[in-house]
Amino acid sequence: MEKRAINPWQWQAQSGYQQAIEVKQAAATLYCAGQAAIDAEGKPSTADMRSQVQQVLSNVEQVVTEAGYQCRDIVHLRLYTTDTAALFGEGGCFDVFTDWVGRHGIQAAATMVEVSFLAFEGLKVEVEATAVR
Repeated sequence: MEKRAINPWQWQAQSGYQQAIEVKQAAATLYCAGQAAIDAEGKPSTADMRSQVQQVLSNVEQVVTEAGYQCRDIVHLRLYTTDTAALFGEGGCFDVFTDWVGRHGIQAAATMVEVSFLAFEGLKVEVEATAVR
């Protein structure tokens, strides 16, 4: 497999994503459902945004690795949040996301969408991932 990041601009670099990722000669593709801050017993979190982002990314990582992929195989991420200010604003926790992306060497195109509600009351963030190998 061959991956190539396409970035006509550099302003997004500090946010941990790429403008586009081209994939050639991929052997397989994994489409992950949205992962929220839900534990192994199916109990949704009522914790703060930072804790939920940590749980969400842990869940993404578990699904990806259980499927036989590595996080660095992720080429697209879609983030949903019910509170953009808590994620990106002053005192926000977007650093949890950028640190996770950096730690795994992920080069992914990404989209963030604010929504009014997620699957269960109290959930603040959900992440979809697509990985290729």
